[in-house]
Amino acid sequence: MKKRKTGFIRRLFRWFSLALVGCCLLSLLLVVPLRWLPPPITSFIVQAWVEDGQRPDQRWVEFGQISPQMALAVVAAEDQRFPQHRGFDTLEIRRALEAHRDGRPLRGASTISQQTAKNLYLWPGRQLPRKVLEAWFTLLIETTWGKQRILEVYLNIAQFGEGVFGVEAASQHFFGKPAMELSAAEAALLAAVLPAPTRFSVSDPSAHTLERQRWILRQMTQLGGPAYLRDL
Repeated sequence: MKKRKTGFIRRLFRWFSLALVGCCLLSLLLVVPLRWLPPPITSFIVQAWVEDGQRPDQRWVEFGQISPQMALAVVAAEDQRFPQHRGFDTLEIRRALEAHRDGRPLRGASTISQQTAKNLYLWPGRQLPRKVLEAWFTLLIETTWGKQRILEVYLNIAQFGEGVFGVEAASQHFFGKPAMELSAAEAALLAAVLPAPTRFSVSDPSAHTLERQRWILRQMTQLGGPAYLRDL
């Protein structure tokens, strides 16, 4: 009986180990090729497609075809320590937890790397399994891609409005120009809707959105302009 039980535990451990190795290899296959290739689709685009019944507008452009003001605006709005951290902003996480202990609502502290992982592979929500997967994919992305590639992919897959994904589609849709020609004010307005692109509007911005645009412009100046991202 004891030998039978020991054999079962060994087989169970072996199956678990094989499953774990298989999952790791699969996740690498999902992440590593995107170091060079544009993502053919993303989880969030699929979800929007299913909900709306038509494929969202999304157009891939290289990093060099995106206005430096747009790259800076996103970093200023979403993740100012993006050039320094390794996928997780521990300072922002600590600040969020301290604010929560003081009685304020728990706010997100997701980095651009985490948001890229979530938009590409996962789904909205704060469930523990999703957060674990987000952390794993974030580590893989940070390890294999490099900062400029992460920002390039994020700018191409982030949602800026109903059925509008990626900065090129957003720039054409809202301003009638390519992403390379976006001004600082236009870039800041696009970045201002990122926390809730189906609730905030670029074409009809609320007072809150315009105030956030002004705040982003101030942050862009304080960061030193596009030179802040020169060494990505």
